[in-house]
Amino acid sequence: MMTMVKKMALLIILGLVSGIGIIIISDYWVSMQTKARTYTYDAIDKLPNKDVALVLGTSPRTRNNLVNLYFHYRMQAAEYLYKQGKIKHFILSGDNRTRAYNEPNEMRKALIKKGIPESAITLDYAGFRTLDSVVRAKKIFSQDDLIVVSQAFHNQRAIFIADHYQINLVGFNAQDVSSVIAVRVGLREYLARFKAILDIYILHTAPKFLGEKVEIKL
Repeated sequence: MMTMVKKMALLIILGLVSGIGIIIISDYWVSMQTKARTYTYDAIDKLPNKDVALVLGTSPRTRNNLVNLYFHYRMQAAEYLYKQGKIKHFILSGDNRTRAYNEPNEMRKALIKKGIPESAITLDYAGFRTLDSVVRAKKIFSQDDLIVVSQAFHNQRAIFIADHYQINLVGFNAQDVSSVIAVRVGLREYLARFKAILDIYILHTAPKFLGEKVEIKL
């Protein structure tokens, strides 16, 4: 007969295999449902014009105080969208957990340096997670038909969340990053997609903050 130790080891292995399988299926589900609605630079002509773009935040610097290429490339993509006449206004949504950490304001400063008028920018300081940014675009800023700007993997997850909340979202893909950091981010994205499915269908997670509506003047 199988000993107790062997039984426990088998259960642990089965649990790990099942968990990995669920995460892989989650990634496939998000990709298949959304990838046809993300556009690259060479497909800009096919990207539908919208009034507003939602730019998803990240820090402009890495933990080692180097330039964060994810941030840099998102700002390039946002600039390109505006100057190509694809959008009229930005919601810059990110984390502002402390006075010293302010993703939306860093994005604002970067875009103004690129020639984007401040009148075309609205800041969302409560975009703590992708779900918060997407849902707040509709519930706080009254926008349910937007372009989302981030790297392709991030745009797909944002669109997946938007589908559940009846928000018409298409993605414009910023250039991706090729580095050791990118590998780590890619692995983390597998877990983030699984968490997104849990948030939507199991936990029914709401944004951390909502509040009063903000009017965007176009």
